Amino acid sequence: MSRSVFRSALWLGFYIAILWAWWMMVSMSRDMDLDWIGRPGPMGQVMAAMDPRMDMYMPMAEFGPLFWMWAIMMAAMMLPTLVPTLRSYDDLIRSANGTRAGWLGVLLGYFFAWVGFAALITGLQLALLFGGAIDMLGIAKSPYLAAGLLIVVGAFQFSRTKEVCHGVCHAPMTYFLGHWRTGFAGGVRMGLGLGAFCVGCCWGFMALGFVGGVMSLLWMGLATLFMVLEKIPQIGHAVTRPMGVILIAGGLGLLVHHIAYGG
Repeated sequence: MSRSVFRSALWLGFYIAILWAWWMMVSMSRDMDLDWIGRPGPMGQVMAAMDPRMDMYMPMAEFGPLFWMWAIMMAAMMLPTLVPTLRSYDDLIRSANGTRAGWLGVLLGYFFAWVGFAALITGLQLALLFGGAIDMLGIAKSPYLAAGLLIVVGAFQFSRTKEVCHGVCHAPMTYFLGHWRTGFAGGVRMGLGLGAFCVGCCWGFMALGFVGGVMSLLWMGLATLFMVLEKIPQIGHAVTRPMGVILIAGGLGLLVHHIAYGG
């Protein structure tokens, strides 16, 4: 197999993995009787109202099935944002001593970092569920919790941590040049590092799933689109703080609306 054919096969497999992850998320959403904005139908309403402490089998109240859902969600949402990074590594295959094995290592290391985050947020969701803060579908029961999440994530867009992490995600070539490792193991190591910075940059958009519903395809699509835009060199730095303003305004608006009309 020629190098160009192998390269094309790797990229094709990468895009197929993204499509498969989205197909799985759509299938799971349908199984839970949710529409595209995460609004439950009759069966979804029953699921949302269930008490996780009841003595019956409920997959979304157990770590294994919930972790699987989050891992698939990480693949669906975060792999598209990796395209500029993998293209940067592609350039180093031609100009430096990068390899296709290293390319795969970067991909796997990045995904492993997000799988680790999936485990953390799975634990958080179970804690919130059994604490009565969210329902079985992962939607905040209190408008104060939802508003607080919007304001916190919006404020994070202005933080130094966001600036540093976004800087690495926005310019992966600079990271590669400063942390270059060869071979598959080196690729995994660099992918883990890039994934850790990406988690630091984008964790808030995952947490916002507790506002719109973690299985809302609309939220997933919008969050993915914004995270992709943040990594585009020409516009990435221009969208970060305006999104922070939008999120803070949304949180304050939700608070005002609840105080004025929610009793």
